[in-house]
Amino acid sequence: MEGRDNNGFIGDNSPSIAGQYRWTTPAAPNGVHVTHGGLPLTDVELAVGGKTVPRPTPSTEENAGRVPTTIIPEPNADRDQWGKGVEFLMSCIAMSVGLGNVWRFPFVALENGGGAFVIPYIIVLLLVGKPVYYMEMIIGQFSSRGSVKVYDMAPIMRGVGYGQLFSVTALITYYSSLMALIARYMIDSFMNPLPWAHCRSEWHPNCIDSVAGSASPNDSSSNRTLTSSSELYFTKVVLKELDGIDDGIGLPDLRLTLFLVLSWSLVFLTLIKGVKSSGKASYFLALFPYVVMTVLLVRACTLPGAVDGIVYFLKPQWDKIYDPKVWYAAVTQCFFSLSICFGNIIMYSSYNKFRHNVYRDATIVTSIDTFTSLLAGCTIFGILGHLAHVTGKTDVGNVVKSDAGLAFISYPEAIAKFEVLPQAFSVLFFLMLFVLGIGSNVAMTSCVMTVIKDQFPRVRNWQAATIIAICGVLLGSIYVTPGGQYVLKLVDYYGASSIALVLAIAELIAIGWVYGVDRLCKDTEFMLGHRPNLYWRLCWRWITPLLMFVILIYNLVTLEPLMYKQYVYPTVAYGIGWCIFAFGLLQLPIWAAYAVYKQSGKSLNEKIKNAFKPTAAWGPIDPATHYEYKKFIDED
Repeated sequence: MEGRDNNGFIGDNSPSIAGQYRWTTPAAPNGVHVTHGGLPLTDVELAVGGKTVPRPTPSTEENAGRVPTTIIPEPNADRDQWGKGVEFLMSCIAMSVGLGNVWRFPFVALENGGGAFVIPYIIVLLLVGKPVYYMEMIIGQFSSRGSVKVYDMAPIMRGVGYGQLFSVTALITYYSSLMALIARYMIDSFMNPLPWAHCRSEWHPNCIDSVAGSASPNDSSSNRTLTSSSELYFTKVVLKELDGIDDGIGLPDLRLTLFLVLSWSLVFLTLIKGVKSSGKASYFLALFPYVVMTVLLVRACTLPGAVDGIVYFLKPQWDKIYDPKVWYAAVTQCFFSLSICFGNIIMYSSYNKFRHNVYRDATIVTSIDTFTSLLAGCTIFGILGHLAHVTGKTDVGNVVKSDAGLAFISYPEAIAKFEVLPQAFSVLFFLMLFVLGIGSNVAMTSCVMTVIKDQFPRVRNWQAATIIAICGVLLGSIYVTPGGQYVLKLVDYYGASSIALVLAIAELIAIGWVYGVDRLCKDTEFMLGHRPNLYWRLCWRWITPLLMFVILIYNLVTLEPLMYKQYVYPTVAYGIGWCIFAFGLLQLPIWAAYAVYKQSGKSLNEKIKNAFKPTAAWGPIDPATHYEYKKFIDED
């Protein structure tokens, strides 16, 4: 929107905005006064369908003595928007399709029934993933507010937004440290031979080379268990990992710190102009990984034993479908894979034009995310099947490491056994992981940036990005120490995984019950022109919250002390973890109390009731659209 002489605005003439608006300073007789940022404005006119329609003036005697007022939001002329609608779609794909699809989904699926796991996963996707994704897109686009300010719809629940902001910040601190590890491996992949292919002298006699022709790590001819050179390279060379953190975590590794700076520099450059620059980068961040994944899948299918690995991955174990652990794994995988209930989706959709078709985008992104997980699973297990073939193992599961070990131990070991161009395929694999990680990290960093800019509109994108990047490097250096993986596990468990389920339920209650599904449906009808059907309403109000609550109860019942590689943390570490968890959850009562305190009302009971209601400025931020929306709500 373009300002003119500080007393008039030209509305965005995009067809996605309901209508143009303008106001002038001369007062009209008996004109309707509209409060804008606390100042009375007169003669507000709407240009709807090309016609200028003055707002009605009070004509009855009882209204003659007073001037009706309407609170409309302060229009933020500097708020960014996506250059094209497809940039929003590509950004959502880059955000949702990340490292979890490549190294978490295959292992989780294998552990929970193989092909049978796909059935509960798709059911959960339809009952949790897709409804929440669509709901967050709606509320973000409708309000054009970030993940904290969006709770103008229910001020008493604003702590949900701050809790999610804290959780995302915790994620950001260690996510780039994983990018540093990936970058280290990507650079090392140019060496010939690969540095993890052979044992170093100090690793003998319990080490076995990872190159083709080597014996199995569990060689039956020996009484000792041999460790592969790829595993020892990861733990002793890259991580320099300690046996415990009772005596501290050590100092940051220089090379990993430099790669950490590189990772944050790329995130900073991507976000230097906000969504205007990240939107342009989204094409590469979203599409390039699929090119690499296709190349790797084709290569995997040509390797001996690859088909056995893929069949092992997809073969259903039907007896596990009745195991509640499988359904719990499906919910958590869907939850973290799609990045729902972290504020990222609300943030991205808040930069959309008001009439953008988010229903289409939600369907596309959730479908592509599932497809990518299956594609990545076939690719990874095709290559691991080859690894099992060359090591003489009949059970592919014996060569698989969990989580990060899959990316940094099992897969590098399999590539080391390639006879043709192992360096090229190693570079491609880690480049794919790096691009996937950058896409997800850009989204999480954008979420924090949006909260900062919503609270402090004068802050520019590059300033916010600079502050976050510097803090990210400083905090991230903790995770590139010899004890960094211990800290990462602790922060991930208490600061992200555990707290996320509680905040997700609180968000569903805030939108589905406090704000109300009926009101949400009215907002959707006003914005998109159609009312959500029974499926969406049932999921938003009943099915999704209840299912998430059951998962939370199951998580609490089966709760076990956190360990890292069978290492029991010191008592002080558990204490720090619970403090992190408590700080995130305390955002709920703290901001609820603050909301009640700030409400107008003669009694505490009245203040509490008002804190559950949307603020006067809630709604579309475009004043013309906001006025139409108020009329729509009042007439309904």
